[in-house]
Amino acid sequence: MRRAGLALALAAALAAPAGAAPARVVSVNLCTDQLAMLLAAPGQLVSVSHLARDPMVSAMADRAAAMPVNFGSAEEVFALAPDLVLAGTFSTRATVAMLRRLGIPVLEVPPVASLAEARAQIAAVGAALGREGAAAALLAALDQGLAALAAPPGPRPRVALYGANGWTGGAATLSGELVALAGLDNIAAALGLAAGGFVPLELLLVAAPDLVLPGRVYPGASRAEEILSHPALRRAARIAPARPAEADWICGTPHLLRALAALRAARAAAVE
Repeated sequence: MRRAGLALALAAALAAPAGAAPARVVSVNLCTDQLAMLLAAPGQLVSVSHLARDPMVSAMADRAAAMPVNFGSAEEVFALAPDLVLAGTFSTRATVAMLRRLGIPVLEVPPVASLAEARAQIAAVGAALGREGAAAALLAALDQGLAALAAPPGPRPRVALYGANGWTGGAATLSGELVALAGLDNIAAALGLAAGGFVPLELLLVAAPDLVLPGRVYPGASRAEEILSHPALRRAARIAPARPAEADWICGTPHLLRALAALRAARAAAVE
């Protein structure tokens, strides 16, 4: 919650007086792109990052197709004359530093690792945009969806999230929290990987999960993704028929509800 508190503090510091919300907002981060598209007033958001149009990672690629995009350079962002820039804490570092030297307000938004942090981030961005009402409505919709998708009683299949190079997400991650809410037990806990980590295929086979949710294989060839098509993996456990789309649970937005619904469907198939 410390990071979420920092985001809220930054938003409070940047929030303009009533009636003076920022008029020209630029986003240079995938997650702030989506938060801004969900929260901004008409005409308030003037540019999003180019990643917003990539359906592999953006849950709002269709909507972003109609938006001007930027590639995160200080020069192009400055030319847009923003009075607020939304950025991530791990990207466009040189751009953020330059914009601040030029006197342009920047709100840096960290990646979220829990639903609580996601809720705080929605509130923070809403406050920075002067759109507290829109943020409150978005949070209400998120809470309503979470309540509707609460885990049913019954068995809790043991599941492994398994991505490129054998990466898995633990309980102390956003994906791990959604796994638990869906009525699944994450084997990462038994492996001592609360925050996630790399799991060799041999160790995964020994752990013997009931269900494996493999990561999406991107077009082309990648050694990192070869492990996902290994025949031993296919024989060791049931492969989930429908894993959440990566774009739905990368960022802390209400699109997390689609990811949770997919996890619920995977659990239902596993207990049939």
